[in-house]
Amino acid sequence: MPPRNLLLLLFLVVFLVMIIQLGVLSIAFQKLGLSPRGALLLVLGTLFGSSINIPVTTIDSAPPFRPPSDMSRWGRLWQTGAPEYMGKTILAINLGGCIIPVGLCLYLLVRQLVDPFDLLPALLIVTAASYVFSRPISGIGIGIPVLIAPVVAVITALLLEPANAAPLAFSSGVLGVLLGADILHLADIRTMGVRVASIGGAGTFDGIFLTGIIAVLLA
Repeated sequence: MPPRNLLLLLFLVVFLVMIIQLGVLSIAFQKLGLSPRGALLLVLGTLFGSSINIPVTTIDSAPPFRPPSDMSRWGRLWQTGAPEYMGKTILAINLGGCIIPVGLCLYLLVRQLVDPFDLLPALLIVTAASYVFSRPISGIGIGIPVLIAPVVAVITALLLEPANAAPLAFSSGVLGVLLGADILHLADIRTMGVRVASIGGAGTFDGIFLTGIIAVLLA
């Protein structure tokens, strides 16, 4: 295939993926009771905000030092196993992956679209599941299987509030991952050897916002 046609095909694929992503996110937000215009604005805010990390503080990063293995080679002593990264780690909050979805959770509570008496047990369950299945990954951040929290949030929401499961699934999914996978693992940041730990960011931590969207679509 000529390079020009290949570039055109790649552009069309990217364009279709963006259209599908916008459509899926808009449907998810409309299931939360937002108007089409409000859903579109929120989609654009989260997509553009996903690249914005707001620094909160810095902490010392000291990953576990891998014991050197001494090797005698040609009469000389060689050492291997240097630490990956030691220095300062910036702890940040992602705008599109944390601040905006948490703000939406507060909006749902204020508008009484989510019953706080249902949210509390659902939040405890999703938080526990997120904490159990999340693991610190050296050089990357906190990792969690992408479908664990959404599935737990949906099942819990359907059991507690089957007639209004989507807002409850979104709120418990977002806040549960924030607490279970991120907040409760803050102590592990020092030993992960990352330069930036972004809560809600797609790079170092898990996608809090993505968890909420999947939960809504499954509900």
